[in-house]
Formats: sequence, C-alpha cells, structure tokens
Amino acid sequence: MNRHHSAPSKPKLAISACLLGAEVRYNGGHKQSQLCSRTLSEYFDFIPLCPEVAIGLGTPREPIRLVGDPAAPRAVGTVQREHDVTEPLAAYGEQMAAGLDDICGYIFMQQSPSCGLERVKVYQDNGRPSEPKGRGIYAEAFCARRPDLPVEEDGRLNDPVLRENFLTRVFAYAEWQQLLRAGLTRQALITFHSRYKYLLMATNPLQYKALGRLLGDLGQHQLADLAPRYFSELMAALKQCATRRTHSNVLQHLSGYLKRALSGEDKQEIQQLISQYRLGFVPLVVPLTLLKHHLRRHPDRYLAQQAYLQPHPENLSLRNAL
Repeated sequence: MNRHHSAPSKPKLAISACLLGAEVRYNGGHKQSQLCSRTLSEYFDFIPLCPEVAIGLGTPREPIRLVGDPAAPRAVGTVQREHDVTEPLAAYGEQMAAGLDDICGYIFMQQSPSCGLERVKVYQDNGRPSEPKGRGIYAEAFCARRPDLPVEEDGRLNDPVLRENFLTRVFAYAEWQQLLRAGLTRQALITFHSRYKYLLMATNPLQYKALGRLLGDLGQHQLADLAPRYFSELMAALKQCATRRTHSNVLQHLSGYLKRALSGEDKQEIQQLISQYRLGFVPLVVPLTLLKHHLRRHPDRYLAQQAYLQPHPENLSLRNAL
C-alpha cells in the first residue's frame, strides 16, 4: 500500500480548537500544542471544534465545572450553579459523533469539563473534588457513539509510547475506511487481517489468534455483520501498548524469515541489536532499520505488506523514542 500521504489524501482528525491556537477558552486564551499545530498538521487535516463555544457560551465566559456523581456529573457555572449546560454539551457530542463520519481520530483537551477524557475534577458540595474523577460531558457523549474511533488527550501525546500507539491506530482506522470505500470483500478482509499480523503480535498476541478464529468462520456469516465486529475487536486490541518484550518477540519472528539468506555474522548482528533493544540500550528504530535493510536486499512478499514495518509515515520518527 502507498504510505505517502499527499495533501488530497491526508486523513482527517478532529481536535479541540484551543490546541491549534484558537482563542476559545473561558479566559479568552488558547492551549496551543506544538506537536499538533506544527508536526501533525503536515500529515493530517484537522477539524477544530470547541463544544462550549458551539453551544453558545461566549469568549471570555464564566468557567464551568463538573459537580455531583463522578459517573454521571453535571456541568454547571462556577459562580452561577443554576447555569447547567450538561444537556447542550451532550447533545452536541451526539451531533458531532453522527456528523463527523470521515474522521480517523480525535485529540481532546485534557482536564476540560467538556472535552477531558479522564481525570477531570468533579466537585462535591463541600467544594472539594471527588475520587474517582470524571470525564468531560461532550467527550463522554461523543465517545459513547464512536467506540472504535482512536481518541487521545493532548497531554498524554507527550508520552512517546502513547503517541506512537495512538497514531498507529489512526492510520489503521484510515486504512479501514479506504477499504470500505473501495468495497469490502471477503478476500480484502483476510488480506487486511494478514497485514496486521505482526502489529497485533506486538500489541495483543492473544487477540490476533481470536481474530483469526473469527475470520475462520467467515463462510458461516454475512460479511456485513462480521466485518464491523472484526474491526471493533481489532481497534480494541491495538489500544494495548506494545512493550520492549513484545516488540522483541516480533523482531525475532521477522529475522527468522532471513535466516537462510544471511551470513552468520549478519544474523549475529541482528540478534545483538534485538537484545540491546530488549534491554533498553537502543530504541526500536535501530534493530528495525537493520531488518528493513536486509529485507530490501532479500525481499519477502508476505513481509513487504506487513503494517508493522511501516504503520505510519517514516518522517514522523515515532519509533526513535520507543
């Protein structure tokens, strides 16, 4: 598959507008993210959204906060407690979840009473936040209707493992959308699953086997019924972050394809780098680059189509910090 993302085919990401520098926060400010506005904007078309502005709250405005039951909080004014915007925020979340059918992911503003995905403060009558914490009203409504969509908070994207995991899922989601647009067939579904073998082995090896069993029953089911279930389970499996141990296991599998083609010295060098990676001395990109070098010299058709080898554009350098 062509992994060059030219301008017309950039995947679309929804994003909290303040993260792109829009001055939409309650104090008239923004929370511009350099990662989003500079780095990721080269690879994605962003759709900026601010639910608080969208439901008619002005800028600047009285801030809102979550109160009550952390499992079902209300969003109210910090001064005028009777100013309750829970329903409008939830309704806007439902509206956007239904309308944004061509996005491949969503980056939310952290700790926001409307957009936070987790750890949002929920205040009690004594004025103190509760434990456990809650989730933003808009984000909760949106995610409930789009459970397969890759979502993440801006702050968590500073973690290289979480960043790589999120963007891997985004590009997998984009590829699935492309497959649906082209017209999904049984063969296309099996080919897609085959492409994700080693990526799944790195994130969730048990789920790779479970998905294989699911497709083993393909002849017994309608494709229109089975494909959405398959994709939901795939996206859930990819949420699990790969570790140095699981990556090392995949690297060993890949190197096995080269054992007849390489000299003893070359094989020893690969094993040494895999070991150094597993022990934390070098990043993932080091053994992977050497493996790719040997695979270019000794091509293998099955490995050439593996998403694991290039799950996202190389220039994003996401594996340099893993």
